Amino acid sequence: MVSSILAGIGRGLVGFLTRPIKGYAPAFPLDLDALSRVIQPGDVLLVEGNTRIAVAIKYLTQSTWSHAALCVGDRLGVREADGEPHVLVEATAEAGVTTAPLTKYRDMHVRLCRPVALTPADREAVIRFMVERIGYGYDVRNIVDLARYLLPTPPVPVRLRRRMLALGSGEPTRTICSTLIAQAFQSVRYPILPRVKHWDDDRRVKSAYGRAEVLHIRHHSLYTPRDFDISPYFAIVKPTIETGFDYKRFLWGEDRPVEPHPPAGTPQA
Repeated sequence: MVSSILAGIGRGLVGFLTRPIKGYAPAFPLDLDALSRVIQPGDVLLVEGNTRIAVAIKYLTQSTWSHAALCVGDRLGVREADGEPHVLVEATAEAGVTTAPLTKYRDMHVRLCRPVALTPADREAVIRFMVERIGYGYDVRNIVDLARYLLPTPPVPVRLRRRMLALGSGEPTRTICSTLIAQAFQSVRYPILPRVKHWDDDRRVKSAYGRAEVLHIRHHSLYTPRDFDISPYFAIVKPTIETGFDYKRFLWGEDRPVEPHPPAGTPQA
């Protein structure tokens, strides 16, 4: 009885928190054609997000990014009605671990992060890890934790923000977007953030919080979308640059010819 009540509360929270916020617009429109030509299997796609839960995640991580998906290429056999293939695997609160086409994020601000020097064999292992988990559930416990810190926006101390995203149930068949991708890369021992020395070896780490953070930062449940952006091992790939861009061809507003106004009293055609 209690578990069914909690499940119902969780579903209600999911519906509320995943509702789009009115008035969202990306800072710059996405060139979907360029993105589709540049993205490769193994790339991580970061998404700004336009929902209440996205606001919470962006606040707690102090970053632009609220969601992450992994590109696995056209191998899933799933297509939209118009034939567009699903090339992303992601974990969402609404559907759990699922697949998606690139057009899902046509109206979002996104960033493409590419693991540098990842071997072909390890890339396939990372992709296989993600594909094998399609159908897993989303960790609704994480939703409940985030909801407590959303309305109103809380004065959460910096030292606690990352922990707010790592309070999930810990069940192996339930996950959130960034932790699932972190697990996939950790399965082939590919780094996301730099290796941190044990605090016993660095006497400069004096505070109890500092020591705890050094010990916990590497666990996959503590990874957030922002970590792929700041990682020294992931390259930022910008499709508009990769597909060729010439600033000399830009037509600025002041360069456009201005139609002369006819003299006052001149009859109009």
